[in-house]
Amino acid sequence: MGKIYFKKSSKEETFNQLRPKKETIEFLLNYSKALQVTKFRSMQFDTLLN
Repeated sequence: MGKIYFKKSSKEETFNQLRPKKETIEFLLNYSKALQVTKFRSMQFDTLLN
């Protein structure tokens, strides 16, 4: 009976197994480095510097 209360739920186990790939993290970091946001008066321009 005591084992029931200390067992992790399947939702917690699934959440702990989710890990992004290294390539995904590198892609997002490089994209954010290349993005330039310029504000001019009431307008906003997004420019990708690649």
